[in-house]
Amino acid sequence: MRAVLVVNPQATSTTAAGRDVLAHALASELKLDVVETQYWGHASDTARAAVEEGVDLVIAHGGDGTVNEVVNGMFSAGDVGDRAMPTLGVVPGGSANVFARALGLPRDPVEATHRLLRAVAERSGRWVGLGRADERWFTFNAGVGWDAEVVAEVERLRSNGRNVTPALYARTALACYFRMARAEPKLTLRIGDESQVGGLHSVFVSNTDPWTYLGSRPVRMSPETSFDTGLGVFALRNMRTYPVLRHVAEMLRGRAKPHGSNLIQRADVAHLRVTCTEPLRLQVDGDCLGERSEIEFLSVPEALRVAV
Repeated sequence: MRAVLVVNPQATSTTAAGRDVLAHALASELKLDVVETQYWGHASDTARAAVEEGVDLVIAHGGDGTVNEVVNGMFSAGDVGDRAMPTLGVVPGGSANVFARALGLPRDPVEATHRLLRAVAERSGRWVGLGRADERWFTFNAGVGWDAEVVAEVERLRSNGRNVTPALYARTALACYFRMARAEPKLTLRIGDESQVGGLHSVFVSNTDPWTYLGSRPVRMSPETSFDTGLGVFALRNMRTYPVLRHVAEMLRGRAKPHGSNLIQRADVAHLRVTCTEPLRLQVDGDCLGERSEIEFLSVPEALRVAV
């Protein structure tokens, strides 16, 4: 089986020695090419070339950003649900690894590599649904508003040399909350053919559950959402402290479903549109894509086969 291993050497929990061990283990069973990414978009370019060359398996070793790049690169050269498309393999190497964990893969890269090799030997895999935000594919979440502001600020801090930790995310989320709580709502949401709803502060979109992780703790925003359903939607009408704190507590409690009159929540959504009174940031899979005035979100069922 021909395979390409796309490695992000800057990923949080990878080392050069560890990457060599994983590459040797994979090369013992696969006809393997290894590509270490050198620039933003390199993973996408490599995945696109792999599809064009008829490779059987594309393996992403890095964090969720690396997985997202690989997926987008694959679909830039192949069609949704095409049985000739390569299978995606994932070996976690980031800090959160939400997509891999949602699939039930081990967090340890060595264990994940053994699991991947077993899946290849047994031809074990599953088809997963994905989401799209305009032209960009996402594997587990996207959003406009609070979460996108947090992602943008964490990216800025990381570029200034700060270590990205759950504590940093929590402090940044709190700072962004207080800033947004004083601002006027700027978002309007239309879910499917429903009437549009305006006066919203944030719209969170899920492709699976949990929405993300805070360290080892899952953040469950849409427990009814999975890779086998449509998208989950969670939108805040206001940013008053008590309701927001209650929602956060519910999301951290386990499988509790957040509820309340100040939010809009739906599951198994095929299509939604978000419009902004002024351009706002959009994030997908933890990467900020800049500012948008209107975003179309789509659920694409059985889009990609993943080795598990």
